[in-house]
Amino acid sequence: MGRRIAIVEDEAAIRDNYSAAFEREGYVVDCYAARAPALEAFAARLPDLVVIDVNLADDIEGGFELCRELRSRAEDLPIIFLTARDSEFDAVSGLRLGADDYLTKDISLPHLMARVAALFRRLEALKKPDTADSRIRRGELLIDTERMTVLWSDQPVGLTLTEFWLVHAMARYPGHVKNRQQLMDAAQAVLDDNTITSHIKRIRRKFIAVDKDFDAIETVYGMGYRWLSD
Repeated sequence: MGRRIAIVEDEAAIRDNYSAAFEREGYVVDCYAARAPALEAFAARLPDLVVIDVNLADDIEGGFELCRELRSRAEDLPIIFLTARDSEFDAVSGLRLGADDYLTKDISLPHLMARVAALFRRLEALKKPDTADSRIRRGELLIDTERMTVLWSDQPVGLTLTEFWLVHAMARYPGHVKNRQQLMDAAQAVLDDNTITSHIKRIRRKFIAVDKDFDAIETVYGMGYRWLSD
């Protein structure tokens, strides 16, 4: 059986269009028109990936609330916003809540399928890590790709799939500046500059929540980011 994708979209025609496209790619698709029935279903079984609209009929911020709830249940569940709301503020809000991607509905179906496939490739890569590279220790940081865990001073840091790969990319070669394209390639995702910046800010906040003195990620203005050497 193929991977299970849940679509939470209040407009039936759009929901059916995306559902048919995913089914043609071999995915199993569950559709929901509102937040409440989606949450009820997810309580029994989480899908492999969730595609969420921000506006869910009269529930104007329903998609954001659903993302927040899902992220509290599963840090590594792939979540994509697919919405007509195209403001930078909304995109940053979605990413801050932990979404892996924020797409607008003018995206072509082939492009959408490619973004979803990329997220699943990243999941597969985590399940089949290079044995020699499955554990990375950099001072207080310990990354274990086999268990998909990140520890700082022996305290767990809950990262989303995208955040995990970005930290992995920087920490693998400490002291080396990774530009946005290199980070995007390492994360196997198509992310614009603002999206990368939002992810890095969120990653910093998560580490600071564990250690208020955390300063291992350095912004190299005009170039990118690097994990500071031990």
